Amino acid sequence: MKIPEVYLIEVVHTPGNLARVLQVVGNEGLTVEGLQVVERTQQKTIWELTLEFDEEANDHLFEGINELPIARVVGRSDRVMNRHLGGKIQTVPKSHIGSWQALRDVYTPGVARVCLAIHDAPALARQYTNINSTVAIVTDGTAILGLGDIGALAGMPVMEGKSALFAQLADISGIPILLEPSTPDQIIETVQRIAPSFGAIQLEDIAAPGCFEIEERLCESLDIPVLHDDQHGTAVVTLAALLSATKQVGVCLKESTVGHIGLGAAGIGITRLLIHYGVKRMIGSDLSEEALTRFEAQGGERATLDELMKTCDIVVATTGVRGLIKEEMVREGQMILALTNPDPEIEPTAALRNGARFAADGKNVNNVLAFPGLFRGALDAGATCFTDTMLIAAAECLSDLAKGEHLIPDALDRDVHDAVAKAVAEAV
Repeated sequence: MKIPEVYLIEVVHTPGNLARVLQVVGNEGLTVEGLQVVERTQQKTIWELTLEFDEEANDHLFEGINELPIARVVGRSDRVMNRHLGGKIQTVPKSHIGSWQALRDVYTPGVARVCLAIHDAPALARQYTNINSTVAIVTDGTAILGLGDIGALAGMPVMEGKSALFAQLADISGIPILLEPSTPDQIIETVQRIAPSFGAIQLEDIAAPGCFEIEERLCESLDIPVLHDDQHGTAVVTLAALLSATKQVGVCLKESTVGHIGLGAAGIGITRLLIHYGVKRMIGSDLSEEALTRFEAQGGERATLDELMKTCDIVVATTGVRGLIKEEMVREGQMILALTNPDPEIEPTAALRNGARFAADGKNVNNVLAFPGLFRGALDAGATCFTDTMLIAAAECLSDLAKGEHLIPDALDRDVHDAVAKAVAEAV
């Protein structure tokens, strides 16, 4: 697994010297993710260099740079850690309380009128409280990013990140709920008990197979929308990417034989949505018999990895296994989406080199494009659950908004999320 690291490098301010430093970086097989000036004098420049490192320490890089007479490593930037100091979210009031009159209106005694109104007509809670813009982000920490079962507390930075994106992209208050340790029954019971505080529930980073039971039972028992983002958010963005890719090369997605490697939470979510979208033949591969049985129950065909690669027109992979797809496995004219981050099952350049018609990895296929608009649209429309019609509407909207050769639009464009929310609401 590769992780980003940020380093400060002092370079003598002369043309060509930075190129010598970057040559050392290239010689170590590292990828430059960012480069910017931090400080410059007449004699020297301090550069902030963001690199992708393997988890193992790479002392050779520092030795190589420090051996150059024109450069030296002067420190490590804590930019990433600094952005997390004190957390990434906070609660702020919508109503300004700047006078005693305002205090009496929003707190006591005036608030009693609103309480009694909601008591008589509970539906008014969505009008006179923030419930209709509040989502619980629930995790037990068993499948955090690509890190695995590291516990709910260690996953809090991810939940805060989701909350920050909800606020910035959809005007939603996302409230992290950490449950550790928990069984599926305990998670279900806890969410059922706290559900009245929220307009919707987002399940996050809960490992398979427990995530399937948790989502299913909560959907059945609650009258508010419940979504497991690792399944359905990922599925929406993947379908959007496939719609864009097939349009670019003139292929009909529904008529293609689509293979999916890795039938965990993301894989099951993607294959289920593709089948409901109309893909007529879906083939799946996984080492787990339980995963294959679940996949067959939703209409898919099981196969080995080799059989899948030999049969399918389009291949999607979400295995978490770097380099799983060997270059020689790729067939002429195949379309490959290797979505595991940060290291895909096969690099797009390798797939294209062996004849793939189209290839992409997961760096830009990110479910941040899906969940803000999905929840905003569902809440605005008063939906009681998420349906495949809503998910497909979101995917088609994202594909329509992609420009040029891009598979999906800019994830930080607020207009994109507003458009997705509108499409989801109309689907409701």
